This record gives sequence, structure tokens and C-alpha cells, in this order.
Amino acid sequence: MSRGKTVLITGSSIGIGKATAELFHRNGWQVVATMRNPAAGKELAELDNLLVAKLDVTDEGSIRSAVTTAVERFGGVDVLVNNAGYGAYGVLEATSVESMRQQFETNVIGPLAMTKAVVPGFRKQGGGVIVNVSSIAGRLTLPFGALYCGSKFAVEGISESLTYEMREIGVRVKVVEQIGRAHV
Repeated sequence: MSRGKTVLITGSSIGIGKATAELFHRNGWQVVATMRNPAAGKELAELDNLLVAKLDVTDEGSIRSAVTTAVERFGGVDVLVNNAGYGAYGVLEATSVESMRQQFETNVIGPLAMTKAVVPGFRKQGGGVIVNVSSIAGRLTLPFGALYCGSKFAVEGISESLTYEMREIGVRVKVVEQIGRAHV
């Protein structure tokens, strides 16, 4: 007997992440809705075939734990939606190096680490899909947006490069660009 399709979504407590979890659930998927604070997913946790899991994309142990939990609960992951992220804006001169690092750790290293964590399962099952949530700021710059735009340009480049690397093992890579603020 084959298992149902499973999607793992990062940053599912609000906005695009939450709406994506609800959409996949409505369409009969098994959903792993991840977030830093699982208490924020109380409403989602009440749904059948939907697992709310703790995940901080800047913490390797947290990533391993969430992926392991998803595989144990649903037998594997078929789609990864790298949605977790935020926008840091302001005058670069007034921005701390720590803020710079945090922006790139969350928006760039996080999706890379999540992808790295699911690829062995994708390779084993012969396919999968990676969806990286980006922004129009990954193609056009905005005033006072050096950090955010830089991180989203990186996501775009990483996604394009991974398309070639991943297709060799049957994995498709997609980019979703958000335009403006999400109102879900």
C-alpha cells in the first residue's frame, strides 16, 4: 500500500506558510507545518493528517528533528516548501553585523540546510519537489533593502543552480515570488 503525499512547510505559523499548509490539507495531503513556536499553530494542530512541528531553520538540530519527525509520522516527504524568512530593512551603516548574519542565516542558509536535510529521502524515493519562497526583491532592488534584497537574490540564484543539480535525481526546484506584503 502506498503512502499519501506529504509536504513539509517552514514558517507555517502565519501568512503564506499557514495558508499553504491549509491549502495542501484541503487538497488531501499529509502536512508537516513547522514553526519556531508550535503553540502558534494550535488551530492547524487540530486538523487530521496535519502535524505541527517545532523548527528553527537556523538550528541544525532542529532541522534534523523536524525532518525525522515528518518521516516517522508520514513515511517520507514529497515536497519541501522553504517559506520561513523575514525582511530586515534600514540604513546599512546603522545595521549591526549580527543583524546581517541573522538575515542571511534565516533567508539563505536556512533553505539550503532544509534542502540538504530532505535530499537523501528524495534520492531514495526517486524524486521530490523543492519550492523556495522568494520575493520580487530577489529580482529588483528596493531602497534600504540591501540585506533583504541580497538574501532573496541569493535564493533565486541558489534555486536556479539547484534546478540542474537536482533534476539528475528526479527532484524539481520551483521559486514562488511574493510581490508586496502577503495578506492571507
